[in-house]
Amino acid sequence: MRRIALIIWTVAVWLATVALSTAASELQLTLPPQDHQQILTTLSGSTNIGRIIAIEADTIRFKTKFGTLIVPTDQIATIEDLPPEHIKNGQYWFPSPNYTRLYFSPTGRMLEKGTGYLTDSYIFFPSVAYGITNSITIGAGTSIFPGIPLNEQLYFFTPKIGFQARDHLHLAAGALLVNVPFKENSPIVGVLYGVGTYGTLNRSVTFGLGYGFADDKLADKPVVMLGLEQRLAQRISFVSENWIFPEVDQPLVSYGLRFFSKKLSFDFALLNLLGDGAIYPGIPYIDIVFNF
Repeated sequence: MRRIALIIWTVAVWLATVALSTAASELQLTLPPQDHQQILTTLSGSTNIGRIIAIEADTIRFKTKFGTLIVPTDQIATIEDLPPEHIKNGQYWFPSPNYTRLYFSPTGRMLEKGTGYLTDSYIFFPSVAYGITNSITIGAGTSIFPGIPLNEQLYFFTPKIGFQARDHLHLAAGALLVNVPFKENSPIVGVLYGVGTYGTLNRSVTFGLGYGFADDKLADKPVVMLGLEQRLAQRISFVSENWIFPEVDQPLVSYGLRFFSKKLSFDFALLNLLGDGAIYPGIPYIDIVFNF
């Protein structure tokens, strides 16, 4: 058990260290599609929304609604393409940083290579995930219950593979692997799943199927998950994640708000069972996610 704990902690620390030390990629300057805008950030920290209209030897011409800027290329920190859905009434709606997850469940979207996140749910469940490639993500986490020895905590791995099948459709498969510390030899239990997400970063629906397993036995029937995400404002989204379990008459539903900046997000939701076991207004769920 201690060996498993050491391996998991080593993986988590390695993922965070590699991600935080990843160098920024070389600046690429291209003319955007006609219906796209760009956001340009200079080394001084100023930002402008517009589009490159000309690339010259050591400068670019950047057209904004206030006029055309001539910007030296050695003064550009970053420049990012903005699809039409990222501009609302002339305001930049930056992507939600928490695009690969609903609450508990992953979406069909993948982390980009060299990016990742640190998350903490209910205070006692921190975890880390990192994009090994654009198609492979690996994650690990643990419980940190006070007063419980390290070798009696929960540990989990979350490997995931996926790809973009077509415009606005992302497909992925993965697993949640969890140790059971209170059983002899700490057996591994978990879920093998497939998930698909259709839509944009501002509005999407996610559907998933998962088969639980324990003691090398796979469940006969899958768990069904349906998730929704709708952007309400520049920094707020509505998120819902709902589950139907085999042999259980009452589905588990959740609904709440996601508040976010460019790198940080905070979820507050309510969980409930539909039926006689309902607790009103629901059981609170909270998490915080930092993207790097």
